[in-house]
Amino acid sequence: QVQLVESGGGSVQAGGSLRLSCVASGRTFSSYAMGWFRQAPGKPREFVVGISGSGSTTDYIDAVKGRFTISRDNVRNMVFLQMNSLKPEDTAVYYCAAKWGSVVVSTAYRYWGQGTQVTVSS
Repeated sequence: QVQLVESGGGSVQAGGSLRLSCVASGRTFSSYAMGWFRQAPGKPREFVVGISGSGSTTDYIDAVKGRFTISRDNVRNMVFLQMNSLKPEDTAVYYCAAKWGSVVVSTAYRYWGQGTQVTVSS
């Protein structure tokens, strides 16, 4: 069982930056692929980026490539999402997720955080 808690959301103007953090419980954090998802009002939840257990492999959706950066700290059981050059269309609730198995994937995540709101105004 993995428990995830996100933090770092907020409101910024377009072009601004935010850094999301997610801390995980458990002692085998490096055995989990981690991902960030988002859900905008009236839209389904979508995969944004994933990172392998070691942190050596990442997978971004095209909409955030070059603007968002995922990283992880396997000593502190944390994963981060640095979001730069934010756009109004990035507005959503952002969720941290974990999947057993260290290979980065975009689906089949079993454990989820409660979400943190990101609002980008124009």
